[in-house]
Amino acid sequence: MEQYEPDRLTPAQVAAMRRSFTNGRAALTRRSLLRASTGGALAVGGLGTLSACGIPAAGKTEGGVSSQDRSAKERKVAFSNWTEYMDVDESGRRHPTLEAFTKRTGIQVTYTEDINDNSEFFGKIQPQLAAGQETGRDIIVLTDWLAARLIRLGWVQKLDPANLPHAFANLSQQFRNPDWDPGRAYSYPWQGISTVIAYNKKALDGIEVTSVSDLLDNPKLKGRVGFLTEMRDTMGMMLLDMGKDPARFTDDDYDAAIARLQKGVDSGQIRRFTGNDYTSDLTKGDFAACLAWAGDVVQLKADSPDVDFVIPDSGYITSSDNMLVPNKARHKTNGERLIDYYYEPRAAAELAAYINFVCPVDGVKDELAKIDEDAANNPLIIPDKAMQARSHSFRSLSAKEETAYEEKFAKLTGA
Repeated sequence: MEQYEPDRLTPAQVAAMRRSFTNGRAALTRRSLLRASTGGALAVGGLGTLSACGIPAAGKTEGGVSSQDRSAKERKVAFSNWTEYMDVDESGRRHPTLEAFTKRTGIQVTYTEDINDNSEFFGKIQPQLAAGQETGRDIIVLTDWLAARLIRLGWVQKLDPANLPHAFANLSQQFRNPDWDPGRAYSYPWQGISTVIAYNKKALDGIEVTSVSDLLDNPKLKGRVGFLTEMRDTMGMMLLDMGKDPARFTDDDYDAAIARLQKGVDSGQIRRFTGNDYTSDLTKGDFAACLAWAGDVVQLKADSPDVDFVIPDSGYITSSDNMLVPNKARHKTNGERLIDYYYEPRAAAELAAYINFVCPVDGVKDELAKIDEDAANNPLIIPDKAMQARSHSFRSLSAKEETAYEEKFAKLTGA
């Protein structure tokens, strides 16, 4: 396959973009929107709302429906993504990797950042998908829990492996086999999202924090500890700390973890549960330590010498945002070519250098080092094999489990 030649960004340009992303208008936008919405991922009442809209809460409808693929005649593809989730040049208007794809293939990309909230976006496309109609989109990017739901409902198409040689070869092992899409028949990750422990060295003042147990059990940290409002991340980290596998836990395991957190709430050990707003608590020192998302930590460390992170020996939780082709997409083949393009190391490196999330593409480190050596050596962006081995996923939930677990968690957090 011919190689593309993107408009190269200098290291200084990339560094400038990262600073503006951290300090300017985009610093918190994408993360807060993502986790504000999934911090309930179908939170209390969410399943009932879907059922009220006439959407089955479980089970599978007839799906995987294609339209006449116009890819050969219409050299275009419509791509819906989250806000601030694509590389841009210094003007903030051009997307170098997308332009390089068009230059190589002749396929024009209509790129829209119109996903602000998983549930809200589902509400936009649900009427068309439920009615067997096209959505006007060829690629959509959804967080794993909602991607799993669309697959279960039969509202997305099975991907053609013949159009995805790089994706098949270069997908990182830790993302290859989620229980909601075994073998990645319907989806490929756009980026990974890891949950770690972040801390403020000045606020800790010599106190060692290496585990979730340290957050909950050290009296010197009373009132200075934070957990996340995202149920899967907080409860996943709790289960790991208790020696349980988030991919195979039971109701009793979940209840034990809730009880342990409740003790921390009642005693005042836990200051509060937060969305993305933990970033200000952490940098100010109001939180000595907290659960945090790796994409935030990369940015916070760049701005503050006091902020750092640790991966507990028990492991950490990783979720993903995923590219899917909805039913009746008009340009499925073109969409698959675009998915595959972002699994080529050079394109993946350009993207990773800008957005700083977990790159799901193996073999990208050398290319990323040409742009930003620090990013290439950052395990929060390019996890090494040892870190990948400590990554765990929160298992898929049945509709009944999801309702019960979210209700218990909401009661705990006061949501």
